[in-house]
Amino acid sequence: MASSVSSPLVFSVKRCHPEFVQPAKSTPREVKQLSDIDDQEGLRFQVPVIMFYQSNPLSMKGKEDPVKVIREALGKALVYYYPLAGRLIEGENRKLMVDCTGEGVLFTEADADTTLDSLGDAIQPMCPCFEELLYDVPGFGEILGSPLILIQVTRLRCGGFIFALRLNHTLSDAFGLSQFLNAVSDMTQGLSRPCLLPIWQRVLLNARNPPRITCMHHEYEEVTSTKGTLLMAMDKNNLVHRSFFFGPKEKRTLKKRLPTSLGAYTTFEVLVACVWRCRTIAFAVDPDEVVRFSCIINLRGKQGFNLPPGYYGNAFVSPASITKAGMLCANPLEYAIMLVKKAKMQMSTEYMKSVADLMVTQGRPLFTKSGNYFISDNRHVGFGEVNFGWGKPVYGGIARALSNISFCTQFKNKKGEEGNVIPICLPPLVMERFEHELKRMTKKEERAR
Repeated sequence: MASSVSSPLVFSVKRCHPEFVQPAKSTPREVKQLSDIDDQEGLRFQVPVIMFYQSNPLSMKGKEDPVKVIREALGKALVYYYPLAGRLIEGENRKLMVDCTGEGVLFTEADADTTLDSLGDAIQPMCPCFEELLYDVPGFGEILGSPLILIQVTRLRCGGFIFALRLNHTLSDAFGLSQFLNAVSDMTQGLSRPCLLPIWQRVLLNARNPPRITCMHHEYEEVTSTKGTLLMAMDKNNLVHRSFFFGPKEKRTLKKRLPTSLGAYTTFEVLVACVWRCRTIAFAVDPDEVVRFSCIINLRGKQGFNLPPGYYGNAFVSPASITKAGMLCANPLEYAIMLVKKAKMQMSTEYMKSVADLMVTQGRPLFTKSGNYFISDNRHVGFGEVNFGWGKPVYGGIARALSNISFCTQFKNKKGEEGNVIPICLPPLVMERFEHELKRMTKKEERAR
């Protein structure tokens, strides 16, 4: 397990004035409703993505300007994804809708006096210079009435470039965003239309009529009585951001801790159970405090959901398992793994419909904040495959974790080892304890009985 602690980076970025990139052709002027899975209070935030590209003079685009190529392709892709060029509005009972105005997405051209080699450990999640690479344009950060996508393309001295993006999460999840970026990629290759045409059909994930909540949803429970120690420790203005790499050695070490009686499990289940358990130990919370693990599960390709290829809305649920902090910390790793598996096993067509029904009957509640930790499986999203003509990115994926949300993605470290990286942000003292516990779990090889 390697923790990334990047040295302070010193470089300057020269930006042009932000501009709107509109669909290259006229598009329908209409209002389109989001689904009841899209329209959750807990998704009303911006998702940051970053991709680092090397110079590639042998590629078809090697001698062209990436800013020009991407900007033109973006306008062409928006003809097919025209709702992303609109603006969010609210209807009756705060129902979210897209006003397809065609105003466009916000695009910034930039140059940085640095190279990919100089960025070093910054080429990964939790990039410490992200604010330089995606300018937060004043006045355009609101959920309603603002551009749904903000993009900055930054050229580097070495001939490489960095593509950074911020998406309004209510419009799409990671898979939907990856689909859109691949459409932009298709346009850079000279195609007249995307290989996979977009499907809106948000009604597929709407509540039933009449709605009826049929499942237990620990991830949305309103907690009225709690020790509150986890919440009090999470001061968003005093958080340390780190990424942790799990290569073959770390995975092997963790699996050696597990008894044969545990039965079948996946590498993802082992990694996220370990991180959740170490995180809970690091907070040193009251043993009687209830903690939750919410596993974000993609609905695409799952039997019974019938989502068509090309659907780019939010298509996931986040079932949670609960336990007391003392039980999670005192028991061995397999206890946490069983809880992760239990959360995943809740997912079904009925569960998804029950979530949608809960949204419309209970006022679209936030996810439970107290003691709730989410990890999203982004290993197969495809950000690392997006090719604008310069080849695949050195790293492509979500740029930042949140205080209670992490993600797991594919990553290759400096040694060339393939593995997974999980970013996390914690208060400084909690981060120290977390690193200590995680190192103990991944360095000391203990064979289970």
